[in-house]
Amino acid sequence: MRLDFRTFDVFTTSRFGGNPLAVVLGADTLTTRQMQTIAREFNLSETIFVMAPEDPGNTAKVRIFFPTAEILFAGHPTIGCAILLASEKYKPGCSFETEIRLEEQAGLVPVKVTRIGEVPRAMFTAPVKPFAVDAQLPAPAEAARALALEPSDIGFDRHSITVLQGGPRFLYVPVADRAALTRSRVIEPYWSAMIAAAGVDSAYLYTRGGDGPTTAFRARMYSPTAGIPEDPATGSATAILARQLLSAEALADGKHVWALEQGYEMGRPSDLHLEADVREGNLKAVRVAGQAVQIMSGVLEL
Repeated sequence: MRLDFRTFDVFTTSRFGGNPLAVVLGADTLTTRQMQTIAREFNLSETIFVMAPEDPGNTAKVRIFFPTAEILFAGHPTIGCAILLASEKYKPGCSFETEIRLEEQAGLVPVKVTRIGEVPRAMFTAPVKPFAVDAQLPAPAEAARALALEPSDIGFDRHSITVLQGGPRFLYVPVADRAALTRSRVIEPYWSAMIAAAGVDSAYLYTRGGDGPTTAFRARMYSPTAGIPEDPATGSATAILARQLLSAEALADGKHVWALEQGYEMGRPSDLHLEADVREGNLKAVRVAGQAVQIMSGVLEL
């Protein structure tokens, strides 16, 4: 069996930045075990497998894998895959605007893809509105010990540690400033104890500001338990962050927009765009956007 694949760098306009992604096309006959084996072979944070849709009105059915396990939904595979499928419908260099509809394990994900100029841009609407989870949260001192920080580094303003879910589930750890974010790293055995108690695989650290003049937040994502020591860009966690911002920032009704940075500390700068619609104090829709550039194309031989 021979299957075409592409790799992309997602949430960037520059090659060798952003978050690497493998897209495997024509994957309809692959078993779950084969998909997991291929994802482990690529050894990127995620690999997405593209199949014919169950509903002919949609674009494709997809499955997404970490090197260690399948996940229900992920942002950078959604962005990269949608950009690939949209770009293949148009001649190189042509401007376009289209919708790609991906059937993911978490639900149907509509993605608006546009290309004006060289690098396409995609914006997905999250399939699940994020919500808070009743979990065992670490005390600031426990989180600090697991992340090589001081207790005073944990939290800022009304932002405190929480567990949120929107498909995947993450531990959110606000840190006081950029210096603390830069110093952070995983410390065992405290890390494993913290995430096991919280019932998660990953921790998303964030603070205010960034390199860009309009950047609202800078983030880092640690997920060694899932085979990802640090993730350069996490679209799903960015979408779910909207729930934290709803309460911590006391968002008024209307549309809210934020620019975020991730991956800068690990040398893979990623730029993400988050939007949230709020009505009557609740999230009505959450969207994440970014760009992607193709790096490689090839053939898998099975």
